[in-house]
Order: sequence, then structure tokens, then C-alpha cells
Amino acid sequence: LFRRDHVGIVFQSFHLVPTMTALENVAVPMELAGRADAFERAEEELTHVGLSHRLTHYPGQLSGGEQQRVALARAVAGDPKILLADEPTGNLDGTTGEQIIELMFDLHDKRGTTLVLITHDTELAEACDRVVRLKDGLIDSIEPGRRAKQTAAAQ
Repeated sequence: LFRRDHVGIVFQSFHLVPTMTALENVAVPMELAGRADAFERAEEELTHVGLSHRLTHYPGQLSGGEQQRVALARAVAGDPKILLADEPTGNLDGTTGEQIIELMFDLHDKRGTTLVLITHDTELAEACDRVVRLKDGLIDSIEPGRRAKQTAAAQ
């Protein structure tokens, strides 16, 4: 129950149900959790990620970037305190990847969601508040990222 109520997960391979529309992919998990406003909330989140015109489309009818935005909308629709994103740009072209990252940082900034990005992309990691490097399954180093440095410089 903790994960359902407090943690959102964006998987690298999206994990969308192919026989459900974008709207259903976002709403059904909330509906199963007992939210009466699941479909309204799903529509709000899909609109927030720029997919208001694709609500009735199935995953196979969406581009990779659109599928990733559906996955992001699904992960944040329940207002999680923590958002885990596993290689969120791994299957996307550079421009689309940047848009997805901007959406995640926007969520972090506006809603106060803790954002944990798991990535091999050094440039993406450096864009975060903090960079935790793992080596052989152990923490190798913890350093401030570019966002933390910019915040410190502004103060």
C-alpha cells in the first residue's frame, strides 16, 4: 500500500497495456485504488503532459515520446511523494527526451515531488540537484549536481 499511495514509477519500457487507451492506462490504476475521480484526474494529467488530443488512442497508435508521456502521467496521477524514473529518456530521441525531463523537473519544482532519476546519461545526472554514483552495487560518491549549484549561486 505504501508504494501505491506514495511512489510513482516511470519504467524505461513504459509498461502500457496495449488494449487500453491512453486515458484508460492512466485512470484504471487509480480506479482500482478506489479513486472516484480517476478518469477526470487521468484526463488532467494527460493534458498536463500535452496529450489531450490523444486520450482515446492505444499505445500502438502513439509515438515513443507519447507513450513515455502516458507512462509519466500514470506515475504522477496519484500525487506521489516520490517519483522513480528508470532511464526515462533511454528509448527516446534527444528532443523528446529533453521534453520528458523538463516535465519531470517541472513536477518536482511545482508539486514538491522527490524525483529520483536512474540513468547512465552523465549529462542528465549532472542536471539534477544531487548525483549519487554507484559502483559494484555500492555508493561510490555523492556530489551536488548543476541544479544545486545554480540554487547556491543564486542565494
